[in-house]
Amino acid sequence: MIRWAAILILFLIAAPHPAAAERVALTFDDLPTLSLSEDPAYATTTTRRLLADLRRERLPAIGFVVGDKFEDTPAVRAALLGRWIRAGVELGNHTYSHGSPNKMGAEAYIADIARDDALLRQILAPAHRTPRWFRHPYLETGPTLADQRRIEAWLAANGYRIAPVTVVNSDDQFALPYDEAILKGDRGAAAAIQGEYLAYTAICLDWYRKAALELLGRRPDLVMLLHASRLNADSLGDLAAMLRTRGLTPSPLDVVMRDPAYAIAEVQADANGDDWLERWSVTLKKDLDWTGFQDPPADVVAATARLDTEP
Repeated sequence: MIRWAAILILFLIAAPHPAAAERVALTFDDLPTLSLSEDPAYATTTTRRLLADLRRERLPAIGFVVGDKFEDTPAVRAALLGRWIRAGVELGNHTYSHGSPNKMGAEAYIADIARDDALLRQILAPAHRTPRWFRHPYLETGPTLADQRRIEAWLAANGYRIAPVTVVNSDDQFALPYDEAILKGDRGAAAAIQGEYLAYTAICLDWYRKAALELLGRRPDLVMLLHASRLNADSLGDLAAMLRTRGLTPSPLDVVMRDPAYAIAEVQADANGDDWLERWSVTLKKDLDWTGFQDPPADVVAATARLDTEP
C-alpha cells in the first residue's frame, strides 16, 4: 500500500496539465472590502473600481465573504455583495467572523462557517446560485490533523471545496497604509506604497513560480491570494499586465483546480497558515529553496501594525 501511495504521488507531481498555458486563479478575500475606512461610500467606490477593472481586463475571479463586515448595516452589506453577484463573480465562504480554528476549536469554527453559509445562501438565492468554495482565514486549517479532518468533513458534506493558495504577495500588508494615504489625500504617499506593492508582487510571483517548478518538476497552475482592497482596485491593470508578461493566463478557480498537484494529500496538521507549496513539500519530503524569497518591506509591515485594530 505504501509503495502504491508513493507511485501515486509521483504521478501527481509529474502529470502534465492537459493545456500548455500556465494558469492562475485570482481569489479575493475579506469581501465586502478590506479597508481602514468603514464609510459605505468608500467601500462602494472600492468595489465599483475593482469590478470595473476585472471586467475591463477580462479577469475571472472569486470573492470570499466575511459575514460580519458591515454587520450593523446589512443593507450596505447586501448592496456591496450584490455588485459582485451582478458582475457574475462567484462568492465563497470565508467564515462569518474571520476567526481561526486554532483559537476557536473545530466545533465553534464549523459553527462560524455555517453562519456565513446561511448568509451566503440567502444573498445568492435570487441569482439561483449556491456557495461552493471555502477559504480558511489566515490559511490556518486546524491545530491537529483530527481537527482539520473534522472541518473538511463538514465542508464536504455541505457542498464546499477548500480553495488553496500557491501565490502570496502579502497585499493585505500594503492595503491599510494605502488607505491611510488615500483618506488623507496624500497622493505622493499612496503612489509610493503602490510602487512598493507592485515591485514586491513581481518578486513574489517569480519566487513562487520558481519554487513550484523546482518542487514538482513542472509549472503547475496557481492560485493567487488577494484582498478586496482599494489598493487592488487601483492596481488591477498593472497586476494583470504583470501576470501576462510572465505567460500566466487568469482563469476560473474551477479550471485551475483540475491541475493534478491539488490532489496531493496533506499528511500533517498545519496550524501556521502555510501556503500549499509548503504543505506539498512536507508530503513530498522535499524542502523548498527559499533563495530569493523576501519578506514585505519593513516600513509597510510597521505601518500595518500601527493601523490594524483587528484582535
